[in-house]
Amino acid sequence: MKKIVSLVMALVLCVAVCFSLASCNNAEEKTAYTVGICQLMEHESLDKATNGFVDTLKAELEKAGKTVEIDTQVAGDPNLCTTVINTFTAKNVDLIMANATPCLLAAANATTTIPVLGTSVTDYKDTFKGEIPANVSGTSDAVPFDEQAQMMIDTLKLVAGDQVGVIYCTNESNSLIQYNAVKALFEAKGIVVKAYTFSETTELQALTTSAANECKAIYIPSDNTVADNDSIVGTICSDKKVPVYTSYGGAICYASLAIDYYELGCETGKMAAEILLGNKTPADYEVATLTPSVVYNEELCANLGIEVPQN
Repeated sequence: MKKIVSLVMALVLCVAVCFSLASCNNAEEKTAYTVGICQLMEHESLDKATNGFVDTLKAELEKAGKTVEIDTQVAGDPNLCTTVINTFTAKNVDLIMANATPCLLAAANATTTIPVLGTSVTDYKDTFKGEIPANVSGTSDAVPFDEQAQMMIDTLKLVAGDQVGVIYCTNESNSLIQYNAVKALFEAKGIVVKAYTFSETTELQALTTSAANECKAIYIPSDNTVADNDSIVGTICSDKKVPVYTSYGGAICYASLAIDYYELGCETGKMAAEILLGNKTPADYEVATLTPSVVYNEELCANLGIEVPQN
């Protein structure tokens, strides 16, 4: 009886080892991956981040002799992010890229097993109330708010008592973080800060008109809703000769200290390739940021009478 039991146990162990080896071989032999991209909305910055991610991920996997099928979906509304993410989890994609905070939250809430990388997200710790899930990492579009505020003070020669308006959508948590940051920095210099907030884009025109009438300058954080409609802000403020400074750059901004969103996407794509190839996990990565660059819109500056530094 003992010999029979020993034989059975040996056979079970043999089967288990063979199964394990087969699984390893199958993992090693995987040559094609599927990745789902959930982008909040169509907008220049978000589009650039997605394009940078796709271009880099494909190039990195091609170097390793692998291919990737990418399913890019634009939610169009924060409430629809969960619907998009659920299609990815149902397909059991190999990785999810979440482009903007609502997409990242939806992905993190939907899965703890599929790797999730975010991009165009300002503050991961605030988004997750302090603890980032183990299957989540990515890149941040955070910029040094103190340097942005000082750049406005210097270029516009702002003094104590001047009023700066901050326009942002109340549906975007990132914008509130940035508003609180720049408010504290300006007020430390005696500059008055007033929030002009909205929840529906139909309110933006009237809101901007009020801000332009009351403020010496306008600051716009990395707010996707405003950015998607910033031509409204630009037209009104340009007519009233009120300079606009945005955290993300763009055509309406007289000057900016901002990041390149395409490069932000590229950085995320490099992370994704390493994770898919089995070299890293999201937990191995700290959230990455980029060094911003200074850009002046010389035509806007000339129209507003702002002197562009020679250096």
